[in-house]
Amino acid sequence: MNISPLAVIHPEAKIGQNVTIDPFVVVEKNVVIGDHCHILPHAVILEGSRIGKHCQIFPGAVIGGIPQDLKFKGEDTTAEIGDHTTIRECVTVNRGTAAKGKTVVGSHCLIMAYSHIAHDCILKDHIIIGNSTQLAGEVEVDDYAIVSGGSLAHQFVRISKHVMVQGGSRIGKDIPPYTLIGRDPIVYCGINIVGLRRRGFTNDQVFLIQDIYRTLYTRGLNNTQAIKAIETEYAPSPERDLILDFIKSSDRGIVRGSIDEL
Repeated sequence: MNISPLAVIHPEAKIGQNVTIDPFVVVEKNVVIGDHCHILPHAVILEGSRIGKHCQIFPGAVIGGIPQDLKFKGEDTTAEIGDHTTIRECVTVNRGTAAKGKTVVGSHCLIMAYSHIAHDCILKDHIIIGNSTQLAGEVEVDDYAIVSGGSLAHQFVRISKHVMVQGGSRIGKDIPPYTLIGRDPIVYCGINIVGLRRRGFTNDQVFLIQDIYRTLYTRGLNNTQAIKAIETEYAPSPERDLILDFIKSSDRGIVRGSIDEL
């Protein structure tokens, strides 16, 4: 391990193998840092933090701060970072509350500078959160989603897989899988074709997803009618089933379609 004598490390913190901790880092008790991590100067890793392997935590980041939630009563909760994840400058990731008990950022994620991940958020794997994006409490973000810089997500919002959200978006509704979301106020702008191609989706899969969303957004159907049409007109498939399950389970309702397409 390469730990600077100018770092402040609580003796009860658990530090893995081949970890580099730079000057002026603070690591509190009840912290676990996995192997091969690099904690850069002035990062603060607070009580309840769990850092996976091969992570980078950049200057000014604060992991494990207590929730900014008046219902929090000091319960024993965690802030968990997966493997191979990068936390850039001045990012804040708060601990969970009694609601979920933990805040999670998954593996192979990039959380860019000045972003905030609030209490009880659940971010899965291969996610990119752009600079200065703010996620309120209990937001859920699924695999391979990209939320571009300066976006704001209302509490309890769900963002599904393979989504691309335009920078500066105000997200108040759930965002279904495979979609491209933008404008102000935000609307469905098509499917995330570039992202899907990069991740190996075939032409048949892409065409199916496009056609399902045409049924949902351009045929003048309400959600109940659209769900019935999708169930009737399209054979079961992972893509169809993911879209249907997401829409059916949305408590907040999904983002609306573009007026240009109606």
